[in-house]
Formats: sequence, structure tokens, C-alpha cells
Amino acid sequence: MKIGFIDYYLDEWHANNYPQWIREASGGEMEVSLAYGKIDSTIGGRTNAQWCADMNIPQAQSIEEVVAQCDGIIVLSPDNCEMHEELSRLPLMSGKPTYIDKTFAPDYPTAKRIFDVAEAHGTPCYSTSALRYADEYRGIGPADAIASWGPNGFETYAIHQLEPIMMLIDSKPSRVMYVPGKDWYAMTIEFAGGQVATLTGYGKGSPFAMNIAAPAGNRVVAIESDYFHNFIVQLVAFFREPAEVVPHEETLRIMAVRGAGLDAIRQPGQWVPVTFEA
Repeated sequence: MKIGFIDYYLDEWHANNYPQWIREASGGEMEVSLAYGKIDSTIGGRTNAQWCADMNIPQAQSIEEVVAQCDGIIVLSPDNCEMHEELSRLPLMSGKPTYIDKTFAPDYPTAKRIFDVAEAHGTPCYSTSALRYADEYRGIGPADAIASWGPNGFETYAIHQLEPIMMLIDSKPSRVMYVPGKDWYAMTIEFAGGQVATLTGYGKGSPFAMNIAAPAGNRVVAIESDYFHNFIVQLVAFFREPAEVVPHEETLRIMAVRGAGLDAIRQPGQWVPVTFEA
């Protein structure tokens, strides 16, 4: 099975590692056989041509070429989610199984437009953070309250906390509040069902961990499992038998919280509503 890469620029951590992991997880049945990058890396990395030469993966000259020649498509651009709407449009019109890397979209309206294209053309697709597949989250939920923490800033890294929070709390988010600190931030999320989650990001590094309150009891989990391996195994399964792996509604809720969170950063200490308007 031929898998195609579509990226903003190819020399980034996910594109550098996914080809080998996909080959191994599929037992050699799947190969990344074509790759397209819109621009060369502007952060000191290899050019797209050099990346393709180093990785022994042919370079496509257009998104159309990837869509035409590949059986399954991965839209990468993990650190530039604002590019996903443009990069995924043709794949999502193709009917071919498409995975869109984290973070799915900047906000709810963009996420809704992306899914609308896929649904209009019957294209199976999904997006997720690999953290969703950490072994430690299995068998937990639904949760009533979560205190979550992890590394780095909100814009790029909050997705790794938002994914498991929204997976474990099965309720519609209603409002968020952002509190900044020196090399850290905290964000509180309130839900329509009365649940509450806080996520904290530490700019100088942190493990991913949670304190979870659930009807069956409370527990603290520190993520130590190989969640990227688990994610790739699931990704391979999706390309073999396409299905809605992560419900679109859940992804839309996550993106709505992210959009509200970005608004809350501009008005710290104030409640900001989570809206679902396209």
C-alpha cells in the first residue's frame, strides 16, 4: 500500500520518523512512497529535495500528484495547523483514507470546514495527538475532574493535554480561563455537565501526567508507555480498514476549546465562552 506525505515542509520530526514506523508496524505492507512539501524549511533544516534524497522517498511536485498515485494520505504540518485546510482540501475530495496530523485546526470554524469537505466527498479521515493512545489512559472514564500537566506553551503543545482531557470527560465544554505565569501557564475548562479540567504547561519541561477524579475512584497517572508506537499501530489499521477512529464531534470540541483558549490568552483571568459557530 502506497502512503503519500503532504507537508508544509518535510524536514520535521514526524516526517522524519513516520516512514520507518509505518513500515515496521505494517510488516512491510505499507511504504511512504511519495512526499510533497509546499516550502523548504525556514528553520535551518534540509530542503525538501535533500530530505527526499536522504529518506529515499520520491519527491512529488504537487498535491495532485500525491493524491493520484497514493492509496492513503498523511497530511503532516504538525507545527503549522493553519496550513491544514489548504493542504488537506484535495486529499479530502479524493475518497482515499486521510490522516491529518495534530493540531487539526486553529479553531472550530476551520475544523468544521475541513470536515465538511471530507463528508461531502465520503472521505474517511481523522486527526489526533499520539497521547490519546497512552496505555495509562485505558479503562479510565468518564472523569468528573482532571488536573493535567505537560511541557511547553499552549499553541503547539496543549493539544497533547486537550486530547486525553476531552476523551476522558464526555461533556460539552462551556468556557475557559487562562492564567499566565513565569515559564508556565494554567487553563481551566468548565463543562456543561459540571465537570472541570485544568491543564498546565511548563515552559522548561514537564512529563505528561494527570490527577483524575472518576466515579470509580481517583488516580494519578504518569505517561511512560510508548504512545507513539500505539498510535502508529492504530494508523496502520485505519489505512487497512478506514473508519472514523476519533469521532469528528470530539475533534470539533477540542478545536473549539483551543480557539477559546487562544482568545483567553489575550484576556487572562477572564472567562471566555467556548463557541460552536462555523
